[in-house]
Amino acid sequence: MPGVPPLPPGPPLPPPAAFAYGRHTWKEVGHLLLDLPVALLGFVYAVLVVTLGFGLSVTVVGLPLLAAGLMGARQIGRVERARARALLGVRVEEPSPLRAGRAQDGFFPWLWSTLKDPVAWRAVLYSVVRLPWGVLTFALTLVSLLVLWPVLGYVARGMANADRAMVRGLLFPSDELERRIAELESDRGVVVDTAAADLRRIERDLHDGAQARLVALAMGLGLAKEKLLEDPEAAALMVGEAHGEVKLALQELRDLARGIHPAVLTDRGLDAALSAIASRCTVPVKVNAELSERPAEAIEGIAYFTVSELLQNVSKHSRARTAEVEVWRSGARLLIQVRDDGRGGARLDGGTGMSGLAERLGAVDGLFTVDSPPGVGTTVTAELPWRARSAR
Repeated sequence: MPGVPPLPPGPPLPPPAAFAYGRHTWKEVGHLLLDLPVALLGFVYAVLVVTLGFGLSVTVVGLPLLAAGLMGARQIGRVERARARALLGVRVEEPSPLRAGRAQDGFFPWLWSTLKDPVAWRAVLYSVVRLPWGVLTFALTLVSLLVLWPVLGYVARGMANADRAMVRGLLFPSDELERRIAELESDRGVVVDTAAADLRRIERDLHDGAQARLVALAMGLGLAKEKLLEDPEAAALMVGEAHGEVKLALQELRDLARGIHPAVLTDRGLDAALSAIASRCTVPVKVNAELSERPAEAIEGIAYFTVSELLQNVSKHSRARTAEVEVWRSGARLLIQVRDDGRGGARLDGGTGMSGLAERLGAVDGLFTVDSPPGVGTTVTAELPWRARSAR
Protein backbone atom coordinates (compact mmCIF):
# COMPACT_ATOMS: atom_id res chain seq x y z
CA MET A 1 0.00 0.00 0.00
CA PRO A 2 1.23 3.52 -0.61
CA GLY A 3 3.07 4.97 2.31
CA VAL A 4 3.59 1.60 4.08
CA PRO A 5 7.29 0.85 4.62
CA PRO A 6 8.56 -2.57 3.34
CA LEU A 7 9.01 -5.36 5.82
CA PRO A 8 12.56 -6.03 7.02
CA PRO A 9 14.24 -9.10 5.46
CA GLY A 10 13.69 -12.30 7.38
CA PRO A 11 16.29 -14.87 8.48
CA PRO A 12 18.10 -16.79 5.68
CA LEU A 13 16.43 -19.93 4.45
CA PRO A 14 17.86 -23.22 5.79
CA PRO A 15 20.05 -25.27 3.39
CA PRO A 16 18.42 -28.08 1.43
CA ALA A 17 17.91 -31.33 3.30
CA ALA A 18 20.91 -33.69 3.10
CA PHE A 19 21.99 -37.01 4.52
CA ALA A 20 23.63 -36.85 7.89
CA TYR A 21 26.77 -38.67 6.71
CA GLY A 22 29.34 -37.78 4.07
CA ARG A 23 30.01 -39.64 0.85
CA HIS A 24 32.96 -41.54 2.34
CA THR A 25 30.70 -43.07 4.97
CA TRP A 26 28.15 -44.05 2.34
CA LYS A 27 30.88 -45.65 0.24
CA GLU A 28 31.90 -47.70 3.27
CA VAL A 29 28.27 -48.67 3.89
CA GLY A 30 27.93 -49.75 0.25
CA HIS A 31 31.08 -51.84 0.51
CA LEU A 32 29.87 -53.53 3.69
CA LEU A 33 26.46 -54.34 2.18
CA LEU A 34 28.17 -55.88 -0.85
CA ASP A 35 30.39 -58.02 1.36
CA LEU A 36 27.84 -60.81 1.76
CA PRO A 37 26.93 -61.49 -1.90
CA VAL A 38 30.52 -61.08 -3.06
CA ALA A 39 31.86 -63.26 -0.23
CA LEU A 40 29.25 -65.93 -0.94
CA LEU A 41 30.24 -66.17 -4.60
CA GLY A 42 33.96 -66.20 -3.74
CA PHE A 43 33.50 -68.87 -1.05
CA VAL A 44 31.58 -71.18 -3.39
CA TYR A 45 34.18 -70.72 -6.12
CA ALA A 46 37.15 -71.32 -3.79
CA VAL A 47 35.63 -74.45 -2.27
CA LEU A 48 34.77 -75.89 -5.70
CA VAL A 49 38.25 -75.17 -7.04
CA VAL A 50 40.08 -76.73 -4.11
CA THR A 51 37.83 -79.76 -3.63
CA LEU A 52 37.55 -80.63 -7.32
CA GLY A 53 41.22 -79.96 -8.01
CA PHE A 54 42.55 -82.04 -5.14
CA GLY A 55 39.79 -84.63 -5.43
CA LEU A 56 40.61 -85.27 -9.07
CA SER A 57 44.38 -84.95 -8.65
CA VAL A 58 44.74 -88.70 -9.07
CA THR A 59 43.50 -88.26 -12.66
CA VAL A 60 45.07 -86.38 -15.53
CA VAL A 61 42.54 -83.54 -15.30
CA GLY A 62 42.85 -82.77 -11.59
CA LEU A 63 45.96 -80.62 -11.46
CA PRO A 64 45.23 -78.73 -14.70
CA LEU A 65 41.73 -78.05 -13.35
CA LEU A 66 43.22 -76.75 -10.10
CA ALA A 67 45.66 -74.55 -12.03
CA ALA A 68 42.85 -73.09 -14.12
CA GLY A 69 40.87 -72.46 -10.93
CA LEU A 70 43.84 -70.63 -9.39
CA MET A 71 44.04 -68.39 -12.42
CA GLY A 72 40.38 -67.57 -11.83
CA ALA A 73 41.15 -66.86 -8.15
CA ARG A 74 43.70 -64.31 -9.34
CA GLN A 75 40.87 -62.54 -11.17
CA ILE A 76 38.72 -62.59 -8.02
CA GLY A 77 41.57 -60.89 -6.20
CA ARG A 78 41.78 -58.30 -8.97
CA VAL A 79 38.04 -57.53 -8.64
CA GLU A 80 38.29 -57.25 -4.84
CA ARG A 81 41.27 -54.90 -5.08
CA ALA A 82 39.34 -52.72 -7.51
CA ARG A 83 36.32 -52.68 -5.14
CA ALA A 84 38.55 -51.72 -2.22
CA ARG A 85 40.14 -48.92 -4.23
CA ALA A 86 36.78 -47.53 -5.34
CA LEU A 87 34.80 -47.80 -2.10
CA LEU A 88 37.37 -47.90 0.69
CA GLY A 89 40.09 -45.72 -0.81
CA VAL A 90 42.76 -48.37 -0.25
CA ARG A 91 45.88 -47.65 -2.28
CA VAL A 92 46.68 -51.16 -3.42
CA GLU A 93 48.67 -52.02 -6.54
CA GLU A 94 48.23 -55.04 -8.75
CA PRO A 95 50.72 -57.88 -8.25
CA SER A 96 53.23 -58.82 -10.89
CA PRO A 97 51.89 -60.93 -13.78
CA LEU A 98 52.27 -64.66 -13.37
CA ARG A 99 55.55 -65.78 -14.93
CA ALA A 100 54.66 -69.26 -16.14
CA GLY A 101 57.86 -70.01 -18.01
CA ARG A 102 58.71 -69.18 -21.57
CA ALA A 103 56.35 -70.27 -24.34
CA GLN A 104 58.80 -72.82 -25.69
CA ASP A 105 59.09 -74.50 -22.29
CA GLY A 106 55.73 -76.21 -22.71
CA PHE A 107 52.78 -77.21 -20.57
CA PHE A 108 54.42 -78.52 -17.41
CA PRO A 109 56.39 -75.36 -16.54
CA TRP A 110 53.13 -73.41 -16.88
CA LEU A 111 51.34 -75.94 -14.65
CA TRP A 112 54.01 -75.86 -11.94
CA SER A 113 54.29 -72.06 -11.94
CA THR A 114 50.52 -71.69 -11.64
CA LEU A 115 50.15 -74.27 -8.87
CA LYS A 116 52.75 -72.52 -6.70
CA ASP A 117 51.48 -68.98 -7.39
CA PRO A 118 51.29 -67.26 -3.96
CA VAL A 119 49.01 -64.48 -5.25
CA ALA A 120 46.34 -66.98 -6.31
CA TRP A 121 46.51 -68.97 -3.07
CA ARG A 122 46.15 -65.80 -1.00
CA ALA A 123 43.08 -64.92 -3.05
CA VAL A 124 41.63 -68.37 -2.29
CA LEU A 125 42.25 -67.89 1.42
CA TYR A 126 40.70 -64.42 1.24
CA SER A 127 37.56 -65.86 -0.40
CA VAL A 128 37.20 -68.53 2.30
CA VAL A 129 37.60 -66.28 5.35
CA ARG A 130 35.38 -63.59 3.89
CA LEU A 131 32.12 -65.54 4.17
CA PRO A 132 31.61 -65.40 7.96
CA TRP A 133 32.90 -61.84 7.97
CA GLY A 134 30.53 -60.91 5.15
CA VAL A 135 27.55 -62.28 7.08
CA LEU A 136 28.55 -60.26 10.15
CA THR A 137 29.18 -56.98 8.30
CA PHE A 138 25.96 -57.26 6.28
CA ALA A 139 23.86 -57.90 9.37
CA LEU A 140 25.41 -55.15 11.52
CA THR A 141 25.28 -52.59 8.70
CA LEU A 142 21.64 -53.38 7.93
CA VAL A 143 20.64 -53.15 11.60
CA SER A 144 22.48 -49.85 11.94
CA LEU A 145 20.71 -48.47 8.89
CA LEU A 146 17.25 -49.42 10.20
CA VAL A 147 17.62 -49.17 13.99
CA LEU A 148 20.93 -47.72 15.15
CA TRP A 149 21.11 -44.74 12.81
CA PRO A 150 23.06 -42.44 15.19
CA VAL A 151 25.95 -44.89 15.44
CA LEU A 152 25.95 -46.00 11.79
CA GLY A 153 29.04 -43.93 10.96
CA TYR A 154 31.08 -45.41 13.81
CA VAL A 155 29.99 -48.99 13.03
CA ALA A 156 30.68 -48.58 9.31
CA ARG A 157 34.10 -46.99 9.90
CA GLY A 158 35.22 -49.71 12.31
CA MET A 159 34.17 -52.59 10.05
CA ALA A 160 35.54 -50.82 6.96
CA ASN A 161 38.92 -50.48 8.68
CA ALA A 162 38.87 -54.22 9.35
CA ASP A 163 38.10 -54.74 5.64
CA ARG A 164 41.03 -52.52 4.72
CA ALA A 165 43.35 -54.54 6.96
CA MET A 166 42.12 -57.78 5.39
CA VAL A 167 42.71 -56.49 1.86
CA ARG A 168 46.19 -55.28 2.78
CA GLY A 169 47.05 -58.54 4.52
CA LEU A 170 45.82 -61.00 1.87
CA LEU A 171 45.46 -59.13 -1.41
CA PHE A 172 48.20 -56.53 -1.17
CA PRO A 173 51.12 -57.72 -3.32
CA SER A 174 54.50 -58.20 -1.67
CA ASP A 175 55.59 -56.00 -4.55
CA GLU A 176 59.27 -55.71 -3.98
CA LEU A 177 59.78 -59.41 -3.34
CA GLU A 178 57.55 -60.59 -6.19
CA ARG A 179 58.98 -58.18 -8.72
CA ARG A 180 62.49 -59.06 -7.58
CA ILE A 181 61.75 -62.77 -8.06
CA ALA A 182 60.37 -62.05 -11.53
CA GLU A 183 63.47 -60.02 -12.42
CA LEU A 184 65.79 -62.74 -11.14
CA GLU A 185 63.95 -65.38 -13.16
CA SER A 186 64.27 -63.22 -16.26
CA ASP A 187 67.94 -62.49 -15.55
CA ARG A 188 68.63 -66.18 -15.05
CA GLY A 189 67.27 -66.83 -18.52
CA VAL A 190 69.52 -64.12 -19.96
CA VAL A 191 72.58 -65.58 -18.21
CA VAL A 192 71.79 -69.10 -19.43
CA ASP A 193 71.22 -67.92 -23.00
CA THR A 194 74.39 -65.82 -22.95
CA ALA A 195 76.48 -68.70 -21.59
CA ALA A 196 75.06 -71.06 -24.23
CA ALA A 197 75.83 -68.54 -26.99
CA ASP A 198 79.40 -68.13 -25.69
CA LEU A 199 79.92 -71.89 -25.63
CA ARG A 200 78.64 -72.19 -29.20
CA ARG A 201 80.99 -69.39 -30.28
CA ILE A 202 83.98 -71.07 -28.62
CA GLU A 203 83.07 -74.41 -30.19
CA ARG A 204 82.72 -72.79 -33.62
CA ASP A 205 86.04 -70.94 -33.28
CA LEU A 206 87.82 -74.12 -32.22
CA HIS A 207 86.25 -76.18 -35.00
CA ASP A 208 86.78 -73.69 -37.78
CA GLY A 209 90.12 -72.31 -36.60
CA ALA A 210 92.64 -74.10 -34.44
CA GLN A 211 91.15 -77.59 -34.84
CA ALA A 212 91.10 -77.41 -38.65
CA ARG A 213 94.61 -76.00 -38.66
CA LEU A 214 95.89 -78.78 -36.36
CA VAL A 215 94.27 -81.46 -38.54
CA ALA A 216 96.02 -80.02 -41.59
CA LEU A 217 99.25 -79.88 -39.58
CA ALA A 218 98.97 -83.57 -38.65
CA MET A 219 98.36 -84.54 -42.27
CA GLY A 220 101.32 -82.42 -43.41
CA LEU A 221 103.64 -83.98 -40.86
CA GLY A 222 102.44 -87.45 -41.90
CA LEU A 223 103.30 -86.73 -45.53
CA ALA A 224 106.66 -85.29 -44.49
CA LYS A 225 107.42 -88.45 -42.56
CA GLU A 226 106.71 -90.58 -45.63
CA LYS A 227 108.98 -88.41 -47.82
CA LEU A 228 111.75 -88.14 -45.24
CA LEU A 229 113.84 -90.95 -46.83
CA GLU A 230 112.69 -90.60 -50.44
CA ASP A 231 112.91 -86.81 -50.79
CA PRO A 232 114.54 -85.12 -47.81
CA GLU A 233 114.36 -81.65 -49.38
CA ALA A 234 110.61 -81.89 -49.95
CA ALA A 235 110.19 -83.30 -46.43
CA ALA A 236 112.16 -80.38 -44.98
CA LEU A 237 109.98 -77.94 -46.92
CA MET A 238 106.82 -79.61 -45.59
CA VAL A 239 108.18 -79.50 -42.03
CA GLY A 240 108.85 -75.78 -42.47
CA GLU A 241 105.27 -75.24 -43.61
CA ALA A 242 104.06 -77.27 -40.62
CA HIS A 243 106.12 -75.07 -38.33
CA GLY A 244 104.34 -72.02 -39.71
CA GLU A 245 100.99 -73.72 -39.18
CA VAL A 246 101.94 -74.43 -35.56
CA LYS A 247 102.62 -70.73 -34.98
CA LEU A 248 99.28 -69.75 -36.50
CA ALA A 249 97.44 -72.38 -34.44
CA LEU A 250 99.10 -71.14 -31.25
CA GLN A 251 98.14 -67.55 -32.06
CA GLU A 252 94.52 -68.57 -32.67
CA LEU A 253 94.45 -70.44 -29.36
CA ARG A 254 95.87 -67.38 -27.59
CA ASP A 255 93.23 -65.17 -29.15
CA LEU A 256 90.54 -67.63 -28.14
CA ALA A 257 91.85 -67.82 -24.57
CA ARG A 258 91.97 -64.01 -24.45
CA GLY A 259 88.30 -63.99 -25.45
CA ILE A 260 87.43 -66.37 -22.62
CA HIS A 261 89.46 -64.69 -19.89
CA PRO A 262 92.69 -62.81 -20.62
CA ALA A 263 95.74 -63.67 -18.58
CA VAL A 264 96.63 -60.00 -18.11
CA LEU A 265 93.32 -59.42 -16.34
CA THR A 266 93.93 -62.30 -13.93
CA ASP A 267 97.52 -61.32 -13.23
CA ARG A 268 97.47 -57.52 -13.23
CA GLY A 269 93.88 -56.33 -12.94
CA LEU A 270 91.59 -54.01 -14.85
CA ASP A 271 93.98 -51.12 -15.40
CA ALA A 272 96.54 -53.21 -17.29
CA ALA A 273 93.89 -55.27 -19.09
CA LEU A 274 92.01 -52.19 -20.30
CA SER A 275 95.27 -50.60 -21.43
CA ALA A 276 95.95 -53.73 -23.49
CA ILE A 277 92.50 -53.43 -25.11
CA ALA A 278 93.07 -49.74 -25.80
CA SER A 279 96.37 -50.46 -27.53
CA ARG A 280 94.57 -52.66 -30.08
CA CYS A 281 91.88 -50.07 -30.83
CA THR A 282 92.18 -48.23 -34.16
CA VAL A 283 91.44 -44.95 -32.33
CA PRO A 284 93.79 -43.42 -29.73
CA VAL A 285 92.28 -44.26 -26.33
CA LYS A 286 93.11 -42.73 -22.94
CA VAL A 287 92.52 -45.10 -20.01
CA ASN A 288 92.01 -43.95 -16.43
CA ALA A 289 91.19 -46.71 -13.94
CA GLU A 290 91.16 -45.38 -10.36
CA LEU A 291 90.71 -48.47 -8.22
CA SER A 292 92.45 -48.89 -4.88
CA GLU A 293 91.43 -52.56 -4.76
CA ARG A 294 90.16 -55.16 -7.19
CA PRO A 295 86.50 -56.23 -7.37
CA ALA A 296 85.31 -59.83 -7.49
CA GLU A 297 86.57 -61.89 -10.44
CA ALA A 298 83.13 -62.11 -12.06
CA ILE A 299 82.54 -58.34 -11.85
CA GLU A 300 86.04 -57.65 -13.12
CA GLY A 301 85.47 -59.94 -16.09
CA ILE A 302 82.16 -58.32 -16.99
CA ALA A 303 83.75 -54.88 -16.80
CA TYR A 304 86.60 -56.00 -19.06
CA PHE A 305 84.38 -57.49 -21.75
CA THR A 306 82.01 -54.51 -21.60
CA VAL A 307 84.84 -52.10 -22.34
CA SER A 308 86.24 -54.48 -24.97
CA GLU A 309 82.98 -54.55 -26.91
CA LEU A 310 82.45 -50.82 -26.58
CA LEU A 311 85.93 -50.10 -27.95
CA GLN A 312 85.25 -52.47 -30.83
CA ASN A 313 82.18 -50.37 -31.60
CA VAL A 314 84.34 -47.25 -31.47
CA SER A 315 86.73 -48.80 -34.00
CA LYS A 316 84.03 -50.08 -36.36
CA HIS A 317 81.21 -47.56 -36.22
CA SER A 318 82.05 -44.26 -34.52
CA ARG A 319 84.45 -42.55 -37.00
CA ALA A 320 85.99 -40.99 -33.89
CA ARG A 321 89.39 -39.31 -33.62
CA THR A 322 89.88 -40.02 -29.89
CA ALA A 323 88.23 -42.03 -27.13
CA GLU A 324 88.50 -42.24 -23.36
CA VAL A 325 87.81 -44.96 -20.80
CA GLU A 326 87.26 -44.20 -17.12
CA VAL A 327 86.70 -46.74 -14.36
CA TRP A 328 86.14 -45.84 -10.72
CA ARG A 329 84.36 -47.00 -7.59
CA SER A 330 81.50 -45.05 -6.01
CA GLY A 331 80.28 -46.63 -2.79
CA ALA A 332 78.90 -50.06 -3.57
CA ARG A 333 79.04 -49.56 -7.36
CA LEU A 334 81.73 -49.97 -10.00
CA LEU A 335 81.27 -47.32 -12.69
CA ILE A 336 82.56 -47.47 -16.24
CA GLN A 337 82.36 -44.68 -18.80
CA VAL A 338 83.50 -44.91 -22.42
CA ARG A 339 83.43 -41.69 -24.47
CA ASP A 340 84.33 -40.87 -28.06
CA ASP A 341 84.13 -37.79 -30.28
CA GLY A 342 82.63 -39.62 -33.25
CA ARG A 343 79.46 -39.18 -35.26
CA GLY A 344 77.08 -40.28 -32.44
CA GLY A 345 73.62 -41.64 -33.11
CA ALA A 346 74.21 -44.92 -31.25
CA ARG A 347 71.11 -46.64 -29.83
CA LEU A 348 70.40 -49.65 -27.68
CA ASP A 349 68.49 -51.18 -30.59
CA GLY A 350 70.97 -50.09 -33.23
CA GLY A 351 72.42 -53.51 -33.96
CA THR A 352 75.89 -52.84 -32.49
CA GLY A 353 75.59 -55.17 -29.51
CA MET A 354 74.39 -52.46 -27.12
CA SER A 355 71.19 -54.32 -26.21
CA GLY A 356 73.17 -57.47 -25.45
CA LEU A 357 75.47 -55.52 -23.14
CA ALA A 358 72.48 -53.98 -21.37
CA GLU A 359 70.99 -57.44 -20.81
CA ARG A 360 74.26 -58.85 -19.48
CA LEU A 361 74.68 -56.00 -17.03
CA GLY A 362 71.04 -56.20 -15.99
CA ALA A 363 71.53 -59.88 -15.16
CA VAL A 364 73.91 -58.89 -12.34
CA ASP A 365 71.95 -55.85 -11.08
CA GLY A 366 73.89 -53.52 -13.33
CA LEU A 367 72.79 -50.47 -15.33
CA PHE A 368 73.63 -49.44 -18.87
CA THR A 369 72.88 -46.05 -20.44
CA VAL A 370 73.76 -44.56 -23.83
CA ASP A 371 73.96 -40.82 -24.55
CA SER A 372 74.72 -40.34 -28.24
CA PRO A 373 73.43 -37.15 -29.88
CA PRO A 374 74.05 -37.22 -33.66
CA GLY A 375 77.24 -35.42 -34.59
CA VAL A 376 78.37 -34.89 -31.00
CA GLY A 377 79.84 -38.24 -29.98
CA THR A 378 78.82 -41.09 -27.73
CA THR A 379 79.03 -41.55 -23.97
CA VAL A 380 78.21 -44.96 -22.56
CA THR A 381 77.93 -45.36 -18.80
CA ALA A 382 77.77 -48.77 -17.13
CA GLU A 383 77.28 -49.56 -13.46
CA LEU A 384 78.03 -52.84 -11.76
CA PRO A 385 77.60 -53.87 -8.13
CA TRP A 386 80.88 -53.80 -6.24
CA ARG A 387 81.57 -57.18 -4.75
CA ALA A 388 84.66 -57.84 -2.70
CA ARG A 389 87.28 -60.13 -4.14
CA SER A 390 87.33 -63.48 -2.40
CA ALA A 391 90.40 -64.34 -0.37
CA ARG A 392 92.56 -67.17 -1.67
